[in-house]
Amino acid sequence: AQAVPRALLPAEAGDGAVSSLLLRQDEQLEVLERLDFVVRNVVELRKEVEELRNSLQHLAVEIVGEVRTHLEETQRMTRRKKFPFCRDRSDSTGSSSIYFTAGSGNANTDDGESEGGYSTANAESDYDRESERESEEGDDDLSCDTVKTVRRDSLDLVTEDESPLLLDSSLEEGLGQLLEQADRLHSGDEQDKREGFQLLLNNKLAYAGQQEFLWRLARAHSDMWELTEDADERRSYATGGKEELELALQKWDQSAECHQWFAILCGQMSEYESIPKRIQAGYIFKEHIDKAIALKPQDPQLYYLLGRWCYQVAHLGWLEKRTVSALFEVPPTATVQDALQNFLRVEELSPGFSKAGRVYIAKCYKDLGEASAAVLWMDLASELPASTKEDADSERELEEMRS
Repeated sequence: AQAVPRALLPAEAGDGAVSSLLLRQDEQLEVLERLDFVVRNVVELRKEVEELRNSLQHLAVEIVGEVRTHLEETQRMTRRKKFPFCRDRSDSTGSSSIYFTAGSGNANTDDGESEGGYSTANAESDYDRESERESEEGDDDLSCDTVKTVRRDSLDLVTEDESPLLLDSSLEEGLGQLLEQADRLHSGDEQDKREGFQLLLNNKLAYAGQQEFLWRLARAHSDMWELTEDADERRSYATGGKEELELALQKWDQSAECHQWFAILCGQMSEYESIPKRIQAGYIFKEHIDKAIALKPQDPQLYYLLGRWCYQVAHLGWLEKRTVSALFEVPPTATVQDALQNFLRVEELSPGFSKAGRVYIAKCYKDLGEASAAVLWMDLASELPASTKEDADSERELEEMRS
């Protein structure tokens, strides 16, 4: 009864002509405000339920597609086993990554067709004369021996750790100058970044087997993603950079830079994906950032990326939390305190590392209810210039926080 306005309670005997349904003006406003609050919440809940329903529908379609692809691949493999042959094949076109690329799928399909044609030719030869079949088998044996010899000779050129072929002195000197120029252009303005991307593309044929070149090429793809507004172009740049690093990580799993930019490109790819795909990309992002930190524990950029991941996880919306709980047995967990510790680690390793980092520290303290610390870091963030697009976005956030 205390929560209900007094005028809505039954009128007592003797009130006479005074109606029990009459409300004072302030009580009417209170009732209207509460009704408006209820209506807004119902509308928001309806939108979230609709988004969840759409996400689950997309997930069902993806699962059906993956199952169908797996069944088709199994059937192709079964057909291949029915026609054994002596020829050795290189698996270099297939991807051993956890991701399935269009390139590897096409390679498998072509293999299936060529092997099917090879087997059909063998089957047709069974109807030929015995001497012809023996002659063909002899040719096949010779062909197999020749292929094996060539492959064995080529494998002798590759070291056990699958290190790339050594460059001659002139190419090695050119690579050093190229990498130095690429780093300089990456640190420049928009035009410099575009020039750096084109520079690396022009030299891909010469240096595609070099670790230092590949992760810089992937970084340039990430730069182009940031400079582009069109969604399809962004997706294309992120996909291209990610595919470069998938190949690189097969050889150089101990490269912190490869893991770092692979994580960044995965996050960029997920921006236009459904909620389940974004959450899955978050798992992959965290996995590779952790590996990069283990390999390069003094890099402030890695702790900044981890801090942002923790902050985003700590601020997951209601719909995203429900989706995580429904799709994953062990959902990602992180708190604002975790994010703050990583951002403070950045400042410890490199004071004034970025304006955006200091704004995040202020936001963390604000969320934790420490107003004085938040104001201090807002002032410290104001001292730094906005040198990147992210810093410019943080400048706007800073102004909103101050207001």
